[in-house]
Amino acid sequence: MKSSASKIQLTGFDDLFQAGGTSEVSGETVQEVPLSELFPFKNHPFQVRDDEAMQKTVESIARSGVLSPAIVRPRQEGGYEIIAGHRRKRGSELAGRETMPVLIRTLDDDEATIIMVDSNLQREKILPSEKAFAYKMKLEALKHQGQRRDLTSAPAVQKLTSRDKIAQDAGEKSGMAVARYIALTKLIPPLLVLVDEDKLAVSTAADYLSDLSEKEQAD
Repeated sequence: MKSSASKIQLTGFDDLFQAGGTSEVSGETVQEVPLSELFPFKNHPFQVRDDEAMQKTVESIARSGVLSPAIVRPRQEGGYEIIAGHRRKRGSELAGRETMPVLIRTLDDDEATIIMVDSNLQREKILPSEKAFAYKMKLEALKHQGQRRDLTSAPAVQKLTSRDKIAQDAGEKSGMAVARYIALTKLIPPLLVLVDEDKLAVSTAADYLSDLSEKEQAD
């Protein structure tokens, strides 16, 4: 694949970037890639908002550049798909930058999805709708990988399901909490907006409204 990315050897960046508990970047090459070659992750569930936090990101990038490289993977159509770094790309655009440092990795869809979800869940403010679709995507990816992780050390030990694993990684109370968020993906948009605006409780929406038909929800 042709690219105008220029290679920069990774030196002195022990804590350069971590995504969802992955190991420290070691022995990889950071490349400066034009922003025009970076494309969003398909069905990316997290919003990139031009809010106060973004303004701080823009100021930091304008002053010091992007200190933590994004993670991307090559696209068959050309360019790269962003796995982790959508906000950094937007901040770079607003700061007037033309390129951004990235780590290019070969990842299948499931691996990419898990890294994308885990890296974004480190953000301070996440809407219920963002969690809902992110958890659903990660659950499907784990199932595709055959990584239910339900092995037990003894028959009396309760199995750890994929939902429990997601809850553990995301700091949720239980797999049931994850299931509730995933149930929100069945809501019609107006109800989902109410949940995001904290005008409708997640538990109420998930337990009583998500199984209704779209017509019933609209009524």
